[in-house]
Amino acid sequence: QVQVVESGGGSVQAGGSLALSCVASGINAKTDRTCMGWFRQRPGKEREGVAAIDRYGTTIYTNSVKGRFTISADNAKNTLNLEMNDLVPEDTAMYYCAVGTRYCRIGSAVLPQDTYYDFWGQGTQVTVSS
Repeated sequence: QVQVVESGGGSVQAGGSLALSCVASGINAKTDRTCMGWFRQRPGKEREGVAAIDRYGTTIYTNSVKGRFTISADNAKNTLNLEMNDLVPEDTAMYYCAVGTRYCRIGSAVLPQDTYYDFWGQGTQVTVSS
């Protein structure tokens, strides 16, 4: 049974920090080189990619979070983390963990599209107040 479970959301004031975690289980990847990522959906907005990491540890971020967010993964434990610092109200969103099972190599300036990912978590809410 596939499970992707996020945790760590909450409410914080602007300038604060939060850390999100995701644990994936029951997933059989088709290749050793895959990607995991974080997406978010802000109120009234479409879902957008926030950050992604491949199995070799290469990372990529959307411009609005560069320098403030850090994505990391433990491949052996199939866990994904997102450390968020200097949060601003515009970061308020439901955050989703996404897991891919097909080949993925982060080598350009483009985040993997949501169509790449095969499994998604239920989401965890992050609220930043001014």
